[in-house]
Order: sequence, then structure tokens, then C-alpha cells
Amino acid sequence: MLHHAPARPEAERAHRAERVDLAAAFRWTARLGMHEAVANHFSLAVNETGTRFLMNPNQMHFARIRASDLLLLDANDRDTMARPGAPDPTAWGLHGAIHRLVPHARCVMHVHAIHATVLACLKDARLPPIDQNTATFYRRVVIDEQFGGLAFEEEGTRCAGLLSDPKCKVMVMGNHGVLVIGESVADTFNRLYYFERAAETYIRALQTGQPLRVLSHEVAEKTAKELEDYPGQADAHLGELKAILDAEGSDYAS
Repeated sequence: MLHHAPARPEAERAHRAERVDLAAAFRWTARLGMHEAVANHFSLAVNETGTRFLMNPNQMHFARIRASDLLLLDANDRDTMARPGAPDPTAWGLHGAIHRLVPHARCVMHVHAIHATVLACLKDARLPPIDQNTATFYRRVVIDEQFGGLAFEEEGTRCAGLLSDPKCKVMVMGNHGVLVIGESVADTFNRLYYFERAAETYIRALQTGQPLRVLSHEVAEKTAKELEDYPGQADAHLGELKAILDAEGSDYAS
């Protein structure tokens, strides 16, 4: 049986709908095995400028996170790490910097999912458009080739500087993992899910040793644009995941 600390004060249970969506994303990410122990983090901006954000508590497993467990932080609060219940310092360094410096990054998800991380370990970490899923990300990925160690504040600020182009919502963090941004939890989780699937397809295709059937620039760009404009898929995806969790009696929304 899972045991949790008592619920936090009402002020820390604000933004109910956003908390529920983010908690569902944590639970499903763990179910898919895309997490890494207690080391990865998701965050979601909850004010207009993007500087106030929800994030998972320090060292809590994705499979246990509830809506009420999420921290409410201020990217401009320089005393955050000195306060009781402070977040993981690398999470603060990376997510705090992004929410402070990249206002279009409303939601930020960083994981060490295996296939995306394998891609990040290749000398050429580009993802060629070899099927519909890989084409989704055609010319929409930035590759960080200057890994500088754990994402404390200086490294987090450097990474945030790579996300200036709103078109590029995935960062392959060379020698590290993947970071995905989006407009909402549903938008970002859907992108994270499909990027890991796309990376798996590419890695498995490489393992065959056979030549790749790469789409033309015209078809790849057309496919990416069509999928960007495809209505409602991300919201439906997250909605179905929450419905499954609800039917199972999960406490994620509590």
C-alpha cells in the first residue's frame, strides 16, 4: 500500500486542473518505463508570463505522484533552494531557467527515455524522416552538442538558450536525454510519447544494417505540418489516459 504525507495547505493545491493533468502524465510516463528512478522532472507554467510553475517534489517516484504533491515555484525567487521542501537542484537549474527565459515553453518534460537517450549518444543525433512518426519532428528538433554535466543553474541557463525558436519543441540533449516543451500537459506529453516512439523506430531500423528509406524534404515537411494541424489528438490522448487511471481507481488526482 502506498503512503503519502498529509495534503498540503490550500494555497499549494491551487491550479487543480493543471495539477491533475500533470499527475496523470507522471503516472503514465512511469507505466511506459520512460522515467529514470527518481531523477527526471516535469513542470508546467501557471501564470501568464510563465514564471510560476508546478513541478514534482524532490526524489519522488513518478508512479506515486498525486496532484496535491506538486510544488508551486517561482522562477524569479532566488531563495527557492534555501526554503523547506526545495526541489531537486538540477530540476531547479534546468526548469527554473527555462520558465524564466523561454515564455513559450509553458510545459517542460525532461526524461532519460531509453531510445531518445540512445539517439542522444550518437555522433549524428539527427532523426531522419523514415516514417510518419519520425517525420513529425522533421526540422523541429534542436540538438545540444555541448553537454556540460549535471543541469545546475549555469548548465540550465545554457540549455534554455537553445530553445529560442518556437518551432523547435524537442531538444535532444547530447549525452544526456531528451527535453520536450509545449503549450499544455497534453500537448507536451503527446510530443514526448511520439518522440520516444520515433526514436525507437529509427534505432531499430539502424540495427537491421539495411539502407534507410528516407522521405523527401517535401513529403517530410508536408507530413509534419499536417500532424501539427491535426485537431484534438493530444487532448484526446491525455483524456483517455486519465479515463484508464480513473477506471483503475488510481489516486493520481487526489
